[in-house]
Amino acid sequence: MAPEETKARKCSGVDCPNDAGALQCPTCQKMGKDNYFCSQDCFKRNWSNPLRNFIAPSVISKPDPATGQYNPFPTYPYTGSLRPVYPLSPRRQVPERIRHPDYAKDGIPRSEQMFVGRHKITILSEKEQAGMRKVCRLAREVLDIAARELKPGVTTDYIDEVVHKACMERDSYPSPLNYAHFPKSVCTSLNEVICHGIPDQRQLVDGDIINIDVTLYHGGFHGDINETYYVGDKALADPESVRVVETARECLDKAIELVKPGMLFRDPGNVIEKHAKSRGCSTVKTYCGHGVNQLFHTSPNIPHYAKNKAVGQAKPGMAFTIEPMISLGTYKDKTWPDDWTSVTQDGLRSAQFEHTLLVTEDGVEVLTARLPDSPGGPVAMPAAAEGNGVAQTNGNTTH
Repeated sequence: MAPEETKARKCSGVDCPNDAGALQCPTCQKMGKDNYFCSQDCFKRNWSNPLRNFIAPSVISKPDPATGQYNPFPTYPYTGSLRPVYPLSPRRQVPERIRHPDYAKDGIPRSEQMFVGRHKITILSEKEQAGMRKVCRLAREVLDIAARELKPGVTTDYIDEVVHKACMERDSYPSPLNYAHFPKSVCTSLNEVICHGIPDQRQLVDGDIINIDVTLYHGGFHGDINETYYVGDKALADPESVRVVETARECLDKAIELVKPGMLFRDPGNVIEKHAKSRGCSTVKTYCGHGVNQLFHTSPNIPHYAKNKAVGQAKPGMAFTIEPMISLGTYKDKTWPDDWTSVTQDGLRSAQFEHTLLVTEDGVEVLTARLPDSPGGPVAMPAAAEGNGVAQTNGNTTH
C-alpha cells in the first residue's frame, strides 16, 4: 500500500502564497504552536510584525486593586528603573474622511515592501516637495502642541491623546498608528528608552527626560520629527541628563551642516560619533536615519556611527531624516517583550533629535525646523562636559 500523500503546508508569513518548508519558528515550537515558513527571509520579515500576536506573555502582574494598572512583563530583566504601566488605552480611531496609509487596517506597509531597490532613491518633483513642506510644517505644529503639555503627573497616554487630536484637527493620519502593528499614534521614550516607547499609564515625574517622536501622513506624504525634552526643574539641574540631551541636539545640528548635493550617506555618522565621543557619550548603531516621502521608511539609510558602509550620495530633491540616538553609557540596545521599546543595555539615559531634510540645489532645507515659539530648545552644557571631565572608552563612559 502506497504511503498517504502529506498535505502541503502553507507558509505562515502574512500574504505569502508559497508552500512552507521545514523551517519553524523556534519560539512558537516551545509554546506548542505550529508555524512553518517557506524561507529564512520570510520568517525574518514576519517575526517583527504579525507573529508577535501569536505569543502572549506567560506571566503578568496582578492589577493594582486601586488603579487596575499592572506590569505586563514582571519577570523581565529590565536594564533600568523604568517599567511599563498597563493597560494600554483602546486604539484611537481615525475618521474615514482622513486619508489613510496602506498599513492602517492590517498593519502591513505593503508599499514599502514593494519598494525593494536598496539604492533606488526617490527624487521629488516641485509639486511633491511642496507636499513634503506642508506635512512637515504640520508635524512641527503637532510636536510643539504635545511638548507644551509636558509636566510632572501627566501620563504618556495623555501625550498620545493630545497628538492624536492635533492630527485629526489637521486632517492628518498619525503615521505610527498600526505601522507594523504599533498600537499608538506617537512614540514616547523616557530616560533609558532609546526609541519606540509605547505611550501608557506611566506618569511623568520631575527629573525625567522624554523624547516625543511625531510623524504625520497628509496629502500622501509623511513628515517625521522628534525632540527630547526635560520634565521639571530636576531634569534641568541634572548634569548627566543635560549632557546627553544637549549632545544629541548638537550631533544632529552638526550632521545637518554636511547635507548638500554630493554628500556621502556614510559621512554624517563620522561627524556624529566624533562629537558624541568628545562629550563622553556613545551613538546607537541599531537604528538609522531614513528616506521619507510617500513612504514612511524607505531608501536611503543614514547611519549615525563612524566607519559605516552606507552607499550613495545626496542629490537635489531627496528627502530623508537624520536622527542620532545618543547614550550616556554603552551604545548597545535591548528590546522589551512588547517588541517595540528599545532601551540601553546598561540602563543609562539616552536622547534623540530628528529632522526631515530636503536636499536643495545648493544645500539643505530643514522641513521640520523649529518655530520662534517652539517649546524646549538648547540649555547650557554642564561645565565638566565642556572641558575634559569625561572620556569615552569602548562605548562606556568613564570619569
